[in-house]
Amino acid sequence: MQRLELPILALIIAAYLIIAGLYATKTPAWQVPDEPAHYNYIAQVVRNGCCPVLKAGDWDNDYLEALKREAFKPSVLDRLSSVQYEDHQPPLFYLLSAPVYAISGGSLIALRLFSALIGAGIVIAAYFIVKTVFPAQGYLALATAAFVAFLPQHLAMMGGVDNDSLTELIVALTLLACVRFASPPNPLSINGEGQGVRQTSHPVVLGLLVGLALITKATAYSLVVIVGVTVLLRAIRERWTIRRFLTAALWIAIPALIIGGAWWLRNFSVYGFPDFLGLRRHDEVVVGQFRTADYIAQKGLGFVLNDGLQTTFRSFWGQFGWMGVVMPATIVTLLALLTGFAIIGAGITFVRFRRRLSAVQRDSLLILGLAALLAFVLFSYYNLSFVQFQGRYLFTGLIPIGLFFTFGLTGWASLIPIRAARWGVVAVMCALGLFAIYALFRVLIPSLPNWG
Repeated sequence: MQRLELPILALIIAAYLIIAGLYATKTPAWQVPDEPAHYNYIAQVVRNGCCPVLKAGDWDNDYLEALKREAFKPSVLDRLSSVQYEDHQPPLFYLLSAPVYAISGGSLIALRLFSALIGAGIVIAAYFIVKTVFPAQGYLALATAAFVAFLPQHLAMMGGVDNDSLTELIVALTLLACVRFASPPNPLSINGEGQGVRQTSHPVVLGLLVGLALITKATAYSLVVIVGVTVLLRAIRERWTIRRFLTAALWIAIPALIIGGAWWLRNFSVYGFPDFLGLRRHDEVVVGQFRTADYIAQKGLGFVLNDGLQTTFRSFWGQFGWMGVVMPATIVTLLALLTGFAIIGAGITFVRFRRRLSAVQRDSLLILGLAALLAFVLFSYYNLSFVQFQGRYLFTGLIPIGLFFTFGLTGWASLIPIRAARWGVVAVMCALGLFAIYALFRVLIPSLPNWG
């Protein structure tokens, strides 16, 4: 089956592009969370250059609520260009999108398709991350790639105009570089002196990727911790000297600080010290945004926790528009059962196969697990201030989450005394593509008016 891996991956990517293209073209205009604000950032870059400054008036809570209430019908779009509350975001996605905006005359569909194309890179990276960790288990890599490709909510976000696609791609490429950095020498590659040639990432690659993350989105800043742990794990395993460790650290820190530092200095100049991300200005501007403390005061902590868990779960799989379009209760129940099934299966995988893992594989899984954990931590931290029970905020950890689900199905498949059963895991994950099509045509489109 190994010779079929790349053809199957190509089919997954092709199917992803088709379905993501459908989400991009069939989802009514502006019915992706925060899409108008991201679109207007790009428009400002094209008109005025980089970068816009977040200021009072960029968030009008009453107008935004009216837009959502009226489902963005043409009669309420007269001030849509004033929705600019994302102007504090780092600029990389918007700079890359500006040529698409200029060439297409500001076409929303063109920008959505550009975002979807970036998303294909996430699917490819997911495959190679898992393939690097488990080179002999290609089905794990394909199944994880399929999960990332066909999760309905992920497709909805990739088919919208926002900086999530580029953020996730940079996170994915950094995780790939991390697991490659953690990999051992390749004994098949021998140089002239008879030493194994290490097939790993150079530390400067990690530094450049972290630097790009710093100018893409604040949620990607967790990569600083992930890269640091990656270097530390390898240093401990190989018993590096202090000099070697510091050399690697400098290779990473210098390019990252040069790239990110330029953006931070700019923010100091417009928002003042120490607001290097513009987040203080953001909190001052978004007057009226629903805050968690107020929600707890109204409903009580238990109610808020229960609502948070349920809404986060639903919106991880698919809660469309501006969180107003919910999957049928029966579907949500089936997804909950599938999740429980996967959790138990992951336990079976751990019990049966944990002793077969090499030290490098354990380190790599620790790196991926840390990425998922930090996604949950940042999501929880954000919700301490604002009520944002949106599963999409966990997508910086989507690849390790997808691998966890793959482990879950693999655990059950391992109980079947047929070697080919493990490839059924790939088939199940690919079937999510059919679920995504159902979600688009039977849930999303019928629930949102399309004003043409």
